[in-house]
Amino acid sequence: MLGALLPAMQHLLHGSSFSCGSLDLPWLLGAHKSAALCASPGLRTPLLHTPLPQGQNPPSWGEDTIGVPCWSFSPCPHPGGTARSPRPQPAAGAGAQRLLIFNLYSCLLSPSGHRHPPGQGSGPGHGAGSAQSRAAQRVPAGMEAGDEKEEIPLPTVLSRFQLSEEYGFLLPNPLTELPPPYSPWMDIAHELPQLIASRQLRARIRQMPQLNTQHLRGHEELHLAHLVLSFLTMGYVWQEGEEGTMKVLPRNLAIPFWEVSQTLGLPPILSHADFVLANWRRKDPSGPLEIENLEPIISLPGGDSLRGFILVTLLVEKAAVPGIKATIQAIRAIRHRDDERLHRALQGLAAAIGDMDKALQRMHDYVDPAVFYTVIRIFLSGWRDNAAMPHGLLYEGVSEQPMAFSGGSAAQSSVLHAFDELLGIRHSQESTAFLHRMRDYMPPPHRAFIKDISRAPSLRQHILSSADTRLREAFNHCVTALADFRSHHIAIVTKYIAVAKAKAGQEEAGSIGKPPTALEAKGTGGSHIFIFLKSVRDSTREGLISA
Repeated sequence: MLGALLPAMQHLLHGSSFSCGSLDLPWLLGAHKSAALCASPGLRTPLLHTPLPQGQNPPSWGEDTIGVPCWSFSPCPHPGGTARSPRPQPAAGAGAQRLLIFNLYSCLLSPSGHRHPPGQGSGPGHGAGSAQSRAAQRVPAGMEAGDEKEEIPLPTVLSRFQLSEEYGFLLPNPLTELPPPYSPWMDIAHELPQLIASRQLRARIRQMPQLNTQHLRGHEELHLAHLVLSFLTMGYVWQEGEEGTMKVLPRNLAIPFWEVSQTLGLPPILSHADFVLANWRRKDPSGPLEIENLEPIISLPGGDSLRGFILVTLLVEKAAVPGIKATIQAIRAIRHRDDERLHRALQGLAAAIGDMDKALQRMHDYVDPAVFYTVIRIFLSGWRDNAAMPHGLLYEGVSEQPMAFSGGSAAQSSVLHAFDELLGIRHSQESTAFLHRMRDYMPPPHRAFIKDISRAPSLRQHILSSADTRLREAFNHCVTALADFRSHHIAIVTKYIAVAKAKAGQEEAGSIGKPPTALEAKGTGGSHIFIFLKSVRDSTREGLISA
């Protein structure tokens, strides 16, 4: 196996066209089911895309998530896009190539020894890769079958999905500065609020040199680069408000942003992964992870309210960490039929959701509703399902057609997706479609974590088949805590959007800013916000198990 890997690595490092051959790993190249290369990890093809008519969806894209997750990538950003260039060229540099090689090793050496993603077999029925065979063999990473002698240590399981035992989905201690070659990006990023307020940002960005991404090394530098470029993009597009949006992102920003995004498997827009997960640092490096000792790495207009919005959301993510670990323990307990362990795990999950709720309530203390609604919110908005940018954004030098991406949304947080999958919460068809689309805005390893939970033995069925009333009560405590959290989120959204909108209509915005109108009834992610949130809350309540 390793002998087959080395030639593939050599092809990759030399920028040659990479054929998986006997390795049967087409998804590592980002190939669509039609086998056309589009978004390739570590490789960049200068593509010309052929989009489908507006409203048609792209083909589905399978992910392989057993064992160590592969570095998976988002589908072509144009619905149904096809590649026309036969010659992939090296992109995002040595750092990206090393990341791909690391994940190639990981996939081949993972405990499950998988070789191809679901539905990508070698013959009729796909033999060992058939749906029936996969269902019998599939064991979520680190959640071993009962005949395993030893469990994989929890930190090892978490690290496979770029999660940490201390920080969960948060990027642990993110980098705060890029290498010197990228100082033109960092210099502008550090002045972003002032440049936007003085209407000078667009001119500064147009004067910015087009930098090569080849010097970015490791996912920490790549995540910081994505954070910086996403903030620059949001500032560039929305500097003049919704009435003065830009339709074209200049190539000196668009091309490096696209390359970094492809390497990370993230869309080229600001997402929760940038805004919160990778955007924090301690003032005192040895101090606690408390809001008084934290600040964002990169900021936007909004002052203390923007800082509070980012950091309170970060603390909600941090409070979820025991629940993430409890989720893994619960799945292990079901597989080992250990009801005592399962009961403890469910108690831990309910407590974690309660702590998330307490952290969320701090939003009232740190964020001014008027500032959030009139100043901050527009910079989180995207160019999909947004009347202010109905045709999307043209990424110059990347595509000949505009592309549409959703703005930042709490639905892009992996936490509640993971808990929903564990508890077997089933949302309406429309809500499910939106939530699953938001998963495309998560880092690929986090998506893989959620997918593995969804493939685990059913917690709900285990509770229903058990005579232990303590398990049913502990399960219902988790569901109730999750529904309460969602109810309190609705209350906050009401205060910061609906009530703030009414007040903004009665008062002169003046020095605060002009409130946006295009998303009055929608969230920044593009959902019909109150319909969506109430639907999700109500379907959570329906997950309770009656006596």
